[in-house]
Amino acid sequence: MRKILITLGVLVAFVIGIVASWIFAGRQISLFLDRFGTIEMTSARINSIVYEGRGTGGILHVNDLALSLNDRNGPSPNIGTTKNGQLGLADGGKVFAFGPPPSEAENLSTVPPAGDDAFIEIRRSVLSWPTPFEVNFMTGHSPSWKRHLYYKLRWKKTSGATLGMIWRYQQFFYGQRLIPGNGWGNGFMTHEGSTGLIQLDIHP
Repeated sequence: MRKILITLGVLVAFVIGIVASWIFAGRQISLFLDRFGTIEMTSARINSIVYEGRGTGGILHVNDLALSLNDRNGPSPNIGTTKNGQLGLADGGKVFAFGPPPSEAENLSTVPPAGDDAFIEIRRSVLSWPTPFEVNFMTGHSPSWKRHLYYKLRWKKTSGATLGMIWRYQQFFYGQRLIPGNGWGNGFMTHEGSTGLIQLDIHP
């Protein structure tokens, strides 16, 4: 009997430890698990690219998504017109040309040229985490769960040049009474030091 009680006590302590870790370190655990894989939500071909800004940072409109270039840990990339008149992105001494503008009046927008393989993909964390102690004094409504959302841009040109960009944000769950549908809100919530543009690779 004593052994059973000890075993039960150890099991209860283990479960309490798991739950406490999930509550107080859920975001860090989720970030760790995301290194090994995330869950795809949607994937679509890129039909249009529009830049809004002053050349450094700004907003990159990909289809109907507005993705910030300002929240990067490091220098923001530059976007403008290349020597041959295409809309291009420059970072770390490398330039990726998206494509020519549809007209001189729209030199900060383009569509993927024929033959380019350009996709935008939205993925989410495998693990969401509870937030029972979070309080919002402004609205009175606090999320009960959170998870990470990833916006992945993959672009490969016929020349072989590639561009990869990844944005990470947080998404809050408020419950279906506050948000009709599945209860998950805006997927662009920020968290200092861990959200925004987290990866940008241009090859070659």
